[in-house]
Amino acid sequence: MARHCPAKLDQIVERADGVPLFIEELTKSVLESGVLREEADRYMLDGALPPLSIPTTLHASLLARLDRLASVRLIAQMGAAIGPEFSYMLLHAVARLPDDELQTALARLVASELVFQRGTPPDAVYSFKHVLVQNVAHSSLLRSARQQLHAQIADALETHFPELMDTQPELFAQHYAEAGLVEKSVAFWSKAGRSSAARSAMAEAAAQFQKALYELALLPDTRERKRHELELCGALGAALMDVKGYAAPETGQAYARARELWEQLGSPSEFLQVPYGQSIYHGFRGELDLAQRFAEDLLHLSGERNDSAGLVLGHLSSGRNLMFTGRLASSRSHFEEVLALYDPNSLHSFDHQTGVDPHVTSRSILGIVLFCLGFPDQALAQSSAATAEARRLAHPSSLAGSWAAGAILLSLIGDSAALDERVDRLVEVATEQGFPHYRAEGAIYRGWGKVKSGSIAEGLLLLRSGASAYRATGAVLWVPYYIALLAGAWDIAGQIEGAATLLDEALQIVERTGERWFAAELNRHKGQLQLRQGNTKAAEELYRKALSIAREQEAKLWELRATASLARLWRDQGRRTEARDLLAPIYVWFTEGFNTPDLQDAKVLLDEVG
Repeated sequence: MARHCPAKLDQIVERADGVPLFIEELTKSVLESGVLREEADRYMLDGALPPLSIPTTLHASLLARLDRLASVRLIAQMGAAIGPEFSYMLLHAVARLPDDELQTALARLVASELVFQRGTPPDAVYSFKHVLVQNVAHSSLLRSARQQLHAQIADALETHFPELMDTQPELFAQHYAEAGLVEKSVAFWSKAGRSSAARSAMAEAAAQFQKALYELALLPDTRERKRHELELCGALGAALMDVKGYAAPETGQAYARARELWEQLGSPSEFLQVPYGQSIYHGFRGELDLAQRFAEDLLHLSGERNDSAGLVLGHLSSGRNLMFTGRLASSRSHFEEVLALYDPNSLHSFDHQTGVDPHVTSRSILGIVLFCLGFPDQALAQSSAATAEARRLAHPSSLAGSWAAGAILLSLIGDSAALDERVDRLVEVATEQGFPHYRAEGAIYRGWGKVKSGSIAEGLLLLRSGASAYRATGAVLWVPYYIALLAGAWDIAGQIEGAATLLDEALQIVERTGERWFAAELNRHKGQLQLRQGNTKAAEELYRKALSIAREQEAKLWELRATASLARLWRDQGRRTEARDLLAPIYVWFTEGFNTPDLQDAKVLLDEVG
């Protein structure tokens, strides 16, 4: 450097500890302090070096520079209170100074390089050099002065920029919170959260609802406050389903508090999304009995009140829970009730209150139910209709849910090409929206697709990482099926014992949670592995068990698959008559409108033994 004072330079380097911003600010602080005088080509120190002339922290350095700008310090503080960036017009409304006086002060701030300027007044916009500069200026205000200033800013915004109350309610919420005007802060944070949720910015919505709850806790504990807290907790729970996951602890805590308030207030009908949310939360945690109790309570209460919205949510909850427990015919009935009762004109806000659109969700899961019951064409039709509806609604969470359910259906059918396309869509929306639950599912199905196409090592890696990420959200629901996919990958890789161990793990989860919709297939797959290891007796027992479960569930497709596996075993053992008698009734069931590889295999097998 052309001009220097070695002693001072050494101190600056030592204090700054290699932080570029600190070096720059310390240098400017020293030059502005007057301890040096310029002479020829260098700076000279007059007398002994003052021991405290160099601030020991960046905060102290910035504060010292503001102190030396005493005449414009208040303007810097006003700007800092507005935000990291502030317009001349808003500052003018807050400061209430003549234009020439305000512009002179701002010019000095800009010259100090603490603040940068774009444009010219009255259209100029100013920004602080660094967020630390803003923080120092803001924190240098006394608490009472800071509160008063934020109240002035909020008042100026309302008076001069009223349109921002609808487009940027979070601005008003923040200033009212800083001003200590709690009720107004709660109102605007609530509005901001609803606005964010309406445009599917769920992470922002969750943060804003949480801020509203924090402010609300500062108010007296009245019935009105409880009602507002109930509204906020319900909205927060719906947002957290997307942000954290359906089974995340944070989601459960929000709904548990909402339930407590809901019961205290007499279970008001306008908040029936609360027991619905609890049913989803506990269902995804594998607590299906508890989830169904919530669903039945919701149906009972809604029936007593003749509340169509509550009935829609109750039937949707019951349909989902009963599907997972393997009561497929009952599940189908509940979903069909949703489709019959749903009125888009009166229930258009459900997707924001519950996190998903009930009509889309019902069709999505109904597709899986219909497939298990033996109606693959109807299943695909419902799945396609659900996706089309979700696209029309432009509701990301509902769209992700329809893609995910469609991926499950296509993986069951075995349509690898269609599955790959569906998974690409799922991963795209899940990544774009930041849905951890659906991102994990996307990885699982992408992994399965890789395995089926021959990229076994890559597929196994995706299956494992996806399953791990899925379970990290707290979810247990669907896990037996995901383990079955991993077992299938191990089987394809020739690791039969590892595949069998995984199937045992899946069946243990089924026993613990009661998620039995895929239990028949888990036993049949295990039987196939036993047969390949030469354990024909164990294989037959597992096929019989699979057949028994399928018949109990009226799951005609699972019954067809179990029947074909058992008949094939008997054929190979020379028990052709038994195999023919077992297959004959199955052939009759599927002579109309059922055209799948399973049926074709059964027909071939029946011809062989007939």
